[in-house]
Amino acid sequence: MKAMVLHKPQPVENDPLKYEDVEMPEIGDDEVLLEIRCCGVCRTDLHIVEGELKPVKLPVIPGHQVVARVKEVGRKVDNVSIGDRVGVPWLYWACGKCKYCRRGLENLCEHALFTGYSVDGGYAEYMVAKKDFIHPLPRGIDDCHTAPLLCAGAVGYRSLRLTGLVDRGEGVLGLFGFGAAAHLMLQVAKALGLKVFVFTHSPWKIEYAYKLGTDWAGDTRAEPPEKLDAAIVFAPVSWVLIEALKKLDKGGRVVLGEIYMTPIERLDYSLLWYEREIKTTANVTRRDVREILEIAEKHGIKPNITVYPLDKANEALKDLKHGKIMGQAVLRIR
Repeated sequence: MKAMVLHKPQPVENDPLKYEDVEMPEIGDDEVLLEIRCCGVCRTDLHIVEGELKPVKLPVIPGHQVVARVKEVGRKVDNVSIGDRVGVPWLYWACGKCKYCRRGLENLCEHALFTGYSVDGGYAEYMVAKKDFIHPLPRGIDDCHTAPLLCAGAVGYRSLRLTGLVDRGEGVLGLFGFGAAAHLMLQVAKALGLKVFVFTHSPWKIEYAYKLGTDWAGDTRAEPPEKLDAAIVFAPVSWVLIEALKKLDKGGRVVLGEIYMTPIERLDYSLLWYEREIKTTANVTRRDVREILEIAEKHGIKPNITVYPLDKANEALKDLKHGKIMGQAVLRIR
């Protein structure tokens, strides 16, 4: 089968992913063989390819927003059938036994495996997945528009839940950085009845945010019309976190939706005073994936995508790195 393989992390400008023939994977009793239709291209993939995330498996096939059809099932698989349309997210497997899993925090599992990082992922024609960690997909959303929901959507939604505003059903939410996750969470937050302010340095992204229904949009350093009850920072640079804290109301919370961020060099205590909080988002649970798929289907939420063929994965990552994509890149395999 064909796959884009990473042998050594390096800047994406060096075209580190190689288009190769690799052996077809074999499945175990509790696994399925998936014929991949498409796979989203995530900023986490960029961190893996460039080595900002320390390698745990090399060579590795990246990709963790996988839309596929079931090609073959293992002997103990009884929850899906050949031909079913399913998705595979970042969380490839969790043990179900450690203290985090027992608390419903499988995203923090001490033994977790991650798709396209600790196991081979979706930048390929086929992959293997665990039967209990694949997700049935909504019928009303096509393959390429479904793929970003599996990570940008799921991580964004977990970040949104962690703000506390979903449970409250009201409040002012700030979105800092307006890429793959943020443009989806703008739609979700509005569907759930929240007021949304978007902060981005790109004029064309400000314009796009208004088209998607934001209540206000402006430069990252601009003052919004009112203080924020909560904010999500999707930009992986620490100065944006500081800007979010400056705009946060008393008792508010900033959630960091990135898996990586530049060092926080200085944090003035006055920005945390009045019971303000900072919380990080680490990975996703199966609940996060399930709920964002349900919300997207119910409210007709679809990502903006740019489609590339599989062998152009390096180009997709370059465009992502240099801010040339509005929404998310998706590799079409079939």
